[in-house]
Amino acid sequence: MRVLITGAGSGIGRALAIQADRQGHGVILVGRRAGPLEQTAAGLRDAVVLPADITTPDGRASITQAVAETGLDILINNAGMVPSGTADTADDAQIAATLALNLAAPMALTRDLLGALTASRGQVVNVGSVFGDIGFPYFALYSASKFALRGWSDALRRELAPRGIAVTYLAPRATRTDATQGFDALIGPMAMTLDSPDAVAAHAWRAITARRREQMPASRERLFVALQRLRPGLIDRVLMRLARDPAVIAAATLPK
Repeated sequence: MRVLITGAGSGIGRALAIQADRQGHGVILVGRRAGPLEQTAAGLRDAVVLPADITTPDGRASITQAVAETGLDILINNAGMVPSGTADTADDAQIAATLALNLAAPMALTRDLLGALTASRGQVVNVGSVFGDIGFPYFALYSASKFALRGWSDALRRELAPRGIAVTYLAPRATRTDATQGFDALIGPMAMTLDSPDAVAAHAWRAITARRREQMPASRERLFVALQRLRPGLIDRVLMRLARDPAVIAAATLPK
């Protein structure tokens, strides 16, 4: 099978590519910079390196052109950014950039590749977050983008089912990647536990292979998601208490 992974130059994307290679899949590695993609490809048996900016029409057109030659079985929308901080410090540029990469780009790229996925009766995999179920203080913009991605995934799954296309939504918890550098100061005060990209990718591929509708982390966050859906007031109380913690406030308001 041929698997296309966005954000494949590092972190979860690189780990997903390595796992795909171990399963015998060919991969198309997409990211903005060629260097990191080449580093990912170096250890793989069948990899196409495709530098492209998925937030632009030209970037997506180059991906569509490549897929026309290779075919496509699984599209993994992984690329994303993790903004943090207080809601009143998110400026227009940050809001636009976050929604462009975390939401608009996967929507547009999936649209552009639906022809290939219909031909293969393939699969769309959207990498979301536990924060797409639980709105976390000081991650409001990030949570909003992942809530939207989850809602789109649900609607898309139902719409594409008659074409034989599966849609899988992955919701890992915080993962130790380059993206975490933007909120390092919050990890301690918020008592976050971070997974490794390799662990997240191995867990994710079980859901991808089974064409499951969604996958939550195999950790206490699974319980938190269930409580959020059944008893949101309880989660409100816990997170409001966290939001009032002076150490958390201090970390959230550090200059970026």
